[in-house]
Amino acid sequence: MEAVLPIELEVPSLRVMIESEIDEADWLSDRFAELMLFDERRLRALYHIQGYQRRIARAFNKKVKSRDLIEGDMVVKEIRAPIFDPRGKFRPKWAGPYIIKTILDGGAAVIIDLDGNEFNNLVNLDQLKRYYP
Repeated sequence: MEAVLPIELEVPSLRVMIESEIDEADWLSDRFAELMLFDERRLRALYHIQGYQRRIARAFNKKVKSRDLIEGDMVVKEIRAPIFDPRGKFRPKWAGPYIIKTILDGGAAVIIDLDGNEFNNLVNLDQLKRYYP
């Protein structure tokens, strides 16, 4: 008696077909039906992935705060760089106020300070928050 892998019992191979004496036409039709089911499984997996991505995007978008900033608004800029400050956790988290000079496509902005000095680096809009004097 020859050893048969467990997977060969579920997905019949040519060797199992010969041992069980199934004619070749039936084996080919069964094999073709299995191959057609693979497309259906792939589509089901694709729909599952797309649904999962929509749920994740919906959960993420709930937390997104819209920044309705326009040119000329006074803003404060978040300090993200690690700066040595002897005040430790009591150091300021925001710098400013600044004025938005230009808003570029893609969410970047050019800011100037109150004296009219323009910053060399662009600032992302998610680092800005409206300043209320």
